[in-house]
Amino acid sequence: MGSMTDVLLRVGRLNYVWTNTESLLIYIIAHMLAADKETAVVVFLTLNTTRARIDLVERLAKRAATPPAEREVILALMARLKKEAKVRNKYNHSIYSFDERGDISSTQLMRLVETDSEIRYGKVEQMDARELGQLEQSIAEIAEISKALWAFIHASPRLRGEL
Repeated sequence: MGSMTDVLLRVGRLNYVWTNTESLLIYIIAHMLAADKETAVVVFLTLNTTRARIDLVERLAKRAATPPAEREVILALMARLKKEAKVRNKYNHSIYSFDERGDISSTQLMRLVETDSEIRYGKVEQMDARELGQLEQSIAEIAEISKALWAFIHASPRLRGEL
């Protein structure tokens, strides 16, 4: 089980690296639309979910006008980002259960799963050393995605002028 401070510090770091990384999509959108940063910010902020922003970037990358090498890089990065979005969503949309010492003992995801005959909610997962390790891995992976996005951005002569 993780102490409340340990878990909340990691969740805070997860949100910090996520927000910084997701904001880099502004530059990718600018690049893909051949627009200035201000226009890309308007598009980014108009799409009010991470999923919508990633969908836009993927769809723009899939256009015939996108060079194949760029398409490959962008789609691979978006696939990695979507995988980590699941982790972020888990920790941001869960209820935390505490043990008798006040440490976080488990998370319960606040999501409905409906079948033809029943409704279930809240997959429960123990907050143990393995789970904390996976949280750390996710934070590291998001940081690596950020570095890869920056490398893509810096490789674009037009985007360098927007930085």
